Parts: sequence; structure tokens; C-alpha cells
Amino acid sequence: MERAAVFDVDGTLVDTNHLHVTSWWEAFRQAGHRVPMHAVHRAVGLPSSDLVARLLGGDRDTGRDEELSAAHKALYGQWFDRLPAFADAGRLLKRLHRDGWTVVLATSAGGTELSALRRAIDADEAIAATASADDVEEGKPAPEPVEHALGLAGVPAERAVFVGDTVWDMRAGERAGVRCVGVLCGGIPRADLVEAGADAVYDDPAHLLASLSEGPLA
Repeated sequence: MERAAVFDVDGTLVDTNHLHVTSWWEAFRQAGHRVPMHAVHRAVGLPSSDLVARLLGGDRDTGRDEELSAAHKALYGQWFDRLPAFADAGRLLKRLHRDGWTVVLATSAGGTELSALRRAIDADEAIAATASADDVEEGKPAPEPVEHALGLAGVPAERAVFVGDTVWDMRAGERAGVRCVGVLCGGIPRADLVEAGADAVYDDPAHLLASLSEGPLA
């Protein structure tokens, strides 16, 4: 039977979380908001509108949400030509592909941002499909991105594993009914990932690759 390995990208395969934090922090600063970087970090992984709502609250001027999102996108876009993949991220996807897994990306990125991330990973031959922000109505922690990824893979939830780095990833995977694997390279504590639904937690893609023979992706 087919089986699917679904991967988040930012903070999971590519070392971008702190670039997002800095870009969001500067976007908020330019708009006159003082938002601590640690608070931004905990919100990374949410769709832009949800991130802004979480950090600025319901009484904010919602008419400026798109302006904030555009500022973040422009600031973050300065890094597109040098986004760093985590060690062995591409090797992990290629190994899973060789082992018979259908590899699908489930990410809030889209367009040129997604293209930049895929260039960084450098494993296009192993990636069967991508469920991006352009394809779904609701982002994580809603299950829709993971469910869409499963649909692209043609695999039921019980035959899939979802790998991510945030509590939003774990909650999305759990709600979609898949086994969840967390990685610590995005900067979220192990205990938080486990509480959110992670069945197993690894340091990073290299650690997961080295542990394939005994983990959920065996």
C-alpha cells in the first residue's frame, strides 16, 4: 500500500523561523507596534492574518493587516536567494522517496517564496506534490493543509506521517488523523510539541534521517 510522508517546510526543512521573526518584528515596528520577538516566534507557522490577530489582539485596526503582511513579505523576500536548508533535509526526502514513501510538502508558503524554499531543499525529484497556502481556505492549525496533502498523495490518514516544527503543525496533523513527528530545529520546546500531539520528536532532519530504521518513518 502507498504511504505518505508529509512535511512542513519553514523551520522543519529550511532554517527560516528566525528570519520570519525578524521580518515580522520589523514590519510591526515600522507600523508603530512594539511586539517582543519571543512572542513573534511562538506565533510563526500561523497564517499571516492569524499571526497578526494573535499578536495585536481583536481591538487592532484590522484595516492595516494586509499592510503588515505585505511589509513582512517584502522584508523576508530579501533572503530568498540564500535561504539555508537544514543539514540532510534534501537527503531525508530523497531517502524516503527511495524507500517508497510519497513525499508531499504542506506549507503556508506559496508563489516565489515556495520556489525559493524548494531551491534550498534541492530535492525536487523526491517531492511528489505540494499543498501550499494557495490551495486551502484555512491554514494550520486547521487540518485542511494536511488533508489536502493526503488528497494529493492519494493516501488515507492512517497511512501517513506528518513532520513539523511548531505546535500549529502538530495540532493540524492530529486533527487530520495522521501520526505526528516534531523536530526541535524550529526552536519550539519538546514538551510543547508532545503536548500538541507529537508521537516522536527529533533534533532536526539529520537526526530523523539517522533514526529512520526505528521511528515512525521506518
